[in-house]
Amino acid sequence: WAKFRELIATQYADATIVSIASIGRGMAFSSDTGIAECLIVARKLKPDEKPDMRAEFVSLTHRPGGFLEAREFARGIAADAELNRLEDGPYGGVPIYCGGELVGEALDAPIARYATGWGAARISDAALAQVAHSLSMGKLWLPATSGTLDLPIARLSEVGQRGHDHQLFISDAHNGPFTKHPPSPTSTYPAMWNHNARNETRMVCVPDIQLRVKLERRARAHELWESASRAHISLDFGFASQPLSVAFTERESIGGTAWPNVIFTEPRFDYAFSLWGNSTLGLLLYWWHSSRQQGGRGRITMRTMETLSTLDLRALADAQLATSQEIFDEFRELDLQPAYLADADANRALLDRRVVCDMLGFDDAVYEGVRMLAAKWRAEPSVHGGKRRPAGARLVV
Repeated sequence: WAKFRELIATQYADATIVSIASIGRGMAFSSDTGIAECLIVARKLKPDEKPDMRAEFVSLTHRPGGFLEAREFARGIAADAELNRLEDGPYGGVPIYCGGELVGEALDAPIARYATGWGAARISDAALAQVAHSLSMGKLWLPATSGTLDLPIARLSEVGQRGHDHQLFISDAHNGPFTKHPPSPTSTYPAMWNHNARNETRMVCVPDIQLRVKLERRARAHELWESASRAHISLDFGFASQPLSVAFTERESIGGTAWPNVIFTEPRFDYAFSLWGNSTLGLLLYWWHSSRQQGGRGRITMRTMETLSTLDLRALADAQLATSQEIFDEFRELDLQPAYLADADANRALLDRRVVCDMLGFDDAVYEGVRMLAAKWRAEPSVHGGKRRPAGARLVV
């Protein structure tokens, strides 16, 4: 959809993008789909008119039940005088009412970064979007705080290098030098290929595939295997069912359809990256960057993973990197619950404390703010997807 977003951003003005922060078929305007949709209303630019590169993002709480309700929704959207901006900090958007009922929020946001997506769509709490945007810019601005804290953030492609697309390893169309086989603890060429819930409750995961070399393509196999590493990132992250956005393998492995690998020049970066990616702040940035057309799921591609905002591991001091390895060792045997329970997961709370306070050096007040952020994030329909929370689940601070 990048070309379509480019068209809207560069050839139109006064754009309003309406989406529905709901679940199931309620997140679409059409009656025959369960995939999230948006409605775009914009004005074609006049000759010599420059695009404003901004849009009004409206997230409705539910789909209008009929023409009368839809008309009232439209009146509420059109009545907005001055909108809060995405860059203005975690104060939320302008509420939209139908009668006395709150039916959505409106937020003014930039659309110039059309190549990487527009994260401000389909969000029920606009303050969360403002926090995520600020964090992606290297500023931690937590709700109910008066200012920002500096945090080194960079694109993933600046910190490390993504591995190869899985098709290069096995597809004959790409001269793939390997064939796939069941895993073995002594395999020469292990791979993290598919999602497996039982294998992904801890940050340390076991490769689920072994590759075998086609003898006639041995040179190509050695060439591709140079990209093997220990850190892997999820392309298709089920927030409502899966705990990890980043997985770590004890042995260097290549990545498959679900878990492409990331190569860092510094081996210690693997530990810090795994901790950050599975902390609340790392989950928030993944969610912000991902496409969220399906309930309880976020997806990135091999191309968009390069532009994922992540902790700039190059900015960490030696002492911080040493601490990250100590923390990682503590979590080798600790299970994490699915991401949509990030607020109620005691081990995730411990991970947040160790990352925020011990690795990054912030105080307890910041940690508590991050935990409240976890509660806000898990309440998003695009995170829980309508999945019921376990009885007794509550915020752990």
